[in-house]
Amino acid sequence: MNNKMTVKFDSVSQNEAFARNVIASFILPLNPSIEELTDIKTAVSEAVTNAIVHGYPDTVGEVTMTVEYEDNQIHITVTDCGTGIENLDKALEPFFTTKPEEERSGMGFTIIKSFMDELNVSSKYNEGTTVEMFKKITSQAV
Repeated sequence: MNNKMTVKFDSVSQNEAFARNVIASFILPLNPSIEELTDIKTAVSEAVTNAIVHGYPDTVGEVTMTVEYEDNQIHITVTDCGTGIENLDKALEPFFTTKPEEERSGMGFTIIKSFMDELNVSSKYNEGTTVEMFKKITSQAV
């Protein structure tokens, strides 16, 4: 089974929950286990939260989420055209945060890596960030 969708939404905090619900509904035909579904929703939540909090810290911008699957392989892309990441290598390190005053843990990318099979991040400072996530659904949930 193959399918693809794209959704665009404003970078406001309530849209993080929207993105989680959209991804969950879209991949249900793949019959993921509860654990797989939770992993994917959490990874999407982290990517979208990063776009909202770090991509557009002082303004509302647009976040784009594209999801496609072929057979049981899911490819999710979350993109913003915001501030970008000045030092991507540093940003990918566990516990690194540019917003410690907001009690950010700096674990977003680490969490995504732990829940997804593959993570690719590309960013241009002052131009935006793209987060690509891949996961293979392996369960045969009933």
